[in-house]
Amino acid sequence: MLGLLALLTASVFFGAAIYITWAEQPARLHLDHRAALLQWVPSYRRGFEMQATLAVVSGLLGDAAWGETGHVLWGLGAAIIIMNWPYTLLFIMPVNRQLEATRPDDAGDESRELLRLWGRLHAGRSALGGLAAAIFLVAAWLEL
Repeated sequence: MLGLLALLTASVFFGAAIYITWAEQPARLHLDHRAALLQWVPSYRRGFEMQATLAVVSGLLGDAAWGETGHVLWGLGAAIIIMNWPYTLLFIMPVNRQLEATRPDDAGDESRELLRLWGRLHAGRSALGGLAAAIFLVAAWLEL
């Protein structure tokens, strides 16, 4: 049961990340500089709270499933979903800080490029979430 919950939370994380990567970010980039920045700030804060929580919960559940079953795939999936934390802190947070420090009236080509970079970096979070969910799915299938 713990493994299925790990799979569920990783899948929700992946779904949210993919939505941001394939729908929200491209739509945001169609806005003017100021509006794009204004939309990104609250969107990122809400998304961060949700995805950070899902990554931790999924990682803990995957780790618990590994301990319960001894199947290493649960541990591997847990490690990969948790990798979103260091990935975010090392690569995405510096861009976030620059975007958050930009006043909406100062938004321009530089903030637009930062938003584009942020989108490319966020796609990495989508990849980590998808990989973790796939590994959890295989682990669940092997437990049948």
